[in-house]
Amino acid sequence: MRYLTKTKTMAKLGFKYAQSVLQKVSFNKELFFKEVRKAIHYLLPKDLVKLQNWLQIYTSDKPELQPAISYINGSALFA
Repeated sequence: MRYLTKTKTMAKLGFKYAQSVLQKVSFNKELFFKEVRKAIHYLLPKDLVKLQNWLQIYTSDKPELQPAISYINGSALFA
């Protein structure tokens, strides 16, 4: 039950929360990928689109983080 409440709270915070977390963990690509996968699960579809666009811009000069974009492209929203 507590997990469900946490997930709902994160969904309400949405894109800005995910963006903040991803910027903080971008020093470690494995952590970055993990946080992108988590964000895919709790973001609303409209926020997933924003996240995809932001990732394309944010990772344009960080080639080691670019595979994270494929996580969103492979999610149910874009399938």
